[in-house]
Amino acid sequence: MYQWGIIVLACLLSGNAYAGVAVSPKPYVLYRIGHFPITNGMLYTWIISAAIIILMRLFIKNPQMVPNKRQLVVEGIIESIYSLVEPIVGKRVMGQAFPLLIGFFIYILIQNWSSLLPGVGTIGFYQGNHFTYFFRPSNADLNATLALAAIAMLAWGYFVVKNEGLKGTLLHIFGNKADRSELSFGIYTFLFFIFLAVGFIECISILFRLISLSFRLYGNVFGGENLINNIMALAPWAKFLVPIPFYFLEILIGAVQAFVFTLLVAVYIGSICNHEEAHE
Repeated sequence: MYQWGIIVLACLLSGNAYAGVAVSPKPYVLYRIGHFPITNGMLYTWIISAAIIILMRLFIKNPQMVPNKRQLVVEGIIESIYSLVEPIVGKRVMGQAFPLLIGFFIYILIQNWSSLLPGVGTIGFYQGNHFTYFFRPSNADLNATLALAAIAMLAWGYFVVKNEGLKGTLLHIFGNKADRSELSFGIYTFLFFIFLAVGFIECISILFRLISLSFRLYGNVFGGENLINNIMALAPWAKFLVPIPFYFLEILIGAVQAFVFTLLVAVYIGSICNHEEAHE
């Protein structure tokens, strides 16, 4: 019989009181609604997502032609990302894809940085001798990063087919890229089979994008959780000071991973939708 005892293990300035124990690669189930589990990763994702919506609404209640300081901060972030991804995606698709791309960047960035907030991984309850914490960073849960990657690839398919058409997409993947006027019939026919084989390899690489996007983000955030957890265990006598450089490292890695995820999705879209503009 589980002994439930709610134990507060962290305050605003506390470190990880349960340091030294490796972070579980799987989220903990806190509650079940029928057969549907509510995990600590889901709970924290919902909390941070609600906080993002509320903060954005507070920052920009009524957008003004002459922006205030809070609006300037948000517009500065948006304009910076826009200028970076527009040459990659292309002007033709930018208006369609940019809301998704900026959404990915802001959401992943805040979710990554939220893993450093006090109480994450330190407030929970005991089930016998096992400690179950309430709050797990969203991107330290492989389910969450797989969901982000799935959304990205579904959006990629939508933008590609919408702008290039199904025929144009198939021709881009499997079509013969050689110039028929410059080659003999025999060589052109031979290259047709070569490009067809390359197309099948390209399909495999497209399928692996789901894995690469999700595991890259998950691995970096989950690894950072374990790093800080074990650094605190190495120096419990100075757990407020020793982890500070690693917190700055995690802030940097969180920003880089948000940017990399967004940039890769932009590259995937632009590799097909922007090939004519790139050629020009």
